Amino acid sequence: MGLKNSVVYPDTCILIYWLERNEAYADAIVQKLRPAQGLAPILVFTELTRLECRVKPLKTGNRIQLAGYDRVFSTPGYRFEALTREVFDLATELRAQHNLKTPDAIHLAAAVHAGCDEIWTNDDRLAKAAAGALACLT
Repeated sequence: MGLKNSVVYPDTCILIYWLERNEAYADAIVQKLRPAQGLAPILVFTELTRLECRVKPLKTGNRIQLAGYDRVFSTPGYRFEALTREVFDLATELRAQHNLKTPDAIHLAAAVHAGCDEIWTNDDRLAKAAAGALACLT
């Protein structure tokens, strides 16, 4: 049986840390994206993730940063999970059960619906809600 790529949903903050080269997190994220052994993960996003990442560069007029985000979101091999009624129904349940903010509930529901193996976040509440359903990198 061959190796299988893990399927990972990075929370918006993780993408921002990676692409803006946050000193506290960027190196660890790069190591997970380009492991010395094994296969690189397949990243899964939603249009919500894309929206959240693009706000600051649009607000500040930083076209270089915006282009960097747009390159990531158009990388071949990365996937977009559609925000369907099923995803929103699951997000509603997760929000009610775990007192999540609406965007966090949508992110977690999309990750579960997409069949992700892991969710990467530094949000303790989101990681706690994901426990048992997905492995967490926090």
